[in-house]
Amino acid sequence: MKTLSTYLTFASLLAAGSAQATMSDYKLVLVHGFQPGQLQSKPDSEQVNLDGASYWQDYWQSRADARIDWPSQERITGKIATDYVWPKLKAFSEQGLCQPGCVFVTHSTGDLVTRYLIDNQANWLENAGLEPLNIVATFDFAGAGGGSELGDIAVNVAEGGGTWNSMLKYAVSLWLGETPSSNNTGVLNDLRVANARQLAALPDSRVPRIRFTGDSSDYLGVTSGYLPGNDDGVVASHSSCGASQAGDFSSCSVNVAYNGKLASQSRGVSQFMPYHYPLLMGEGYSHSGLINNQHEGQVTTAAEQVSLLDGKVVRVQSTDEWYWLNGAYYRYVDGSDTLTMSEIVHSFL
Repeated sequence: MKTLSTYLTFASLLAAGSAQATMSDYKLVLVHGFQPGQLQSKPDSEQVNLDGASYWQDYWQSRADARIDWPSQERITGKIATDYVWPKLKAFSEQGLCQPGCVFVTHSTGDLVTRYLIDNQANWLENAGLEPLNIVATFDFAGAGGGSELGDIAVNVAEGGGTWNSMLKYAVSLWLGETPSSNNTGVLNDLRVANARQLAALPDSRVPRIRFTGDSSDYLGVTSGYLPGNDDGVVASHSSCGASQAGDFSSCSVNVAYNGKLASQSRGVSQFMPYHYPLLMGEGYSHSGLINNQHEGQVTTAAEQVSLLDGKVVRVQSTDEWYWLNGAYYRYVDGSDTLTMSEIVHSFL
């Protein structure tokens, strides 16, 4: 095996105004994903807070400046927005939290919640006489902004539509921890693929959505049979990569496979939702594993660089390795043989 090094660095993003902020100046705001247990428990606001802290405890909680917690038994455009997102946005603006620039770190359905937030926050805050937040980027882990076919299945099962075999019900129960009923679907309705893709689909905001994706499963592949293309056990690549349409995709790139092999990907994503930029892919990382502090194998780049609309470029240091056994190059992010996906992403800051 021999290596061909490609020296790439992470360029700073610009905060609003003429002064350039370093990445370490930015504030981190966490937005968690779907929490299945809340569909049944229907927690009050205090418990939603506790669940939000627990969600990120493994790695990101101690590294963040703020969180936006929300209840999974509600809908995004309903109580999630009015009772949970809006009060946080108002407080952030009043405190000047994002004046140096905020990076929102999202996971799973938090990607969808944040897309709705980004599309509306300036209007909401200006109407309240407050300064809009300076959100310079989002880091989206296992993003469900394109929905999940499991959401469609779960809602259909809950509503009693169709004839469902035992294997399908088992797959849904693995994901949710129970078989859903008609009175506890909540945000699952927003996760239906068509619904998710219609929510703030064409935002006026130009905030770059930088994507980090996985290709493993916590469910021994049981749920993968109901997700098109490659998936992380909960969302398919069309969603986590930010593809412009749902489909059977094998990679976030047309040139690099999830395992890092440099080769043409006939089913790689080539067109993306507005301002969505996949950056890192980890073949061994599952939906939940992406934000945890456990190493799950080497990580590759979906692209050598990601250009932002302000002219700056996001890059990551990687090395191309030649494997003579199969006569192919594989691209791996430097340090990913020991660092977790979350550690790599946090190192950018």
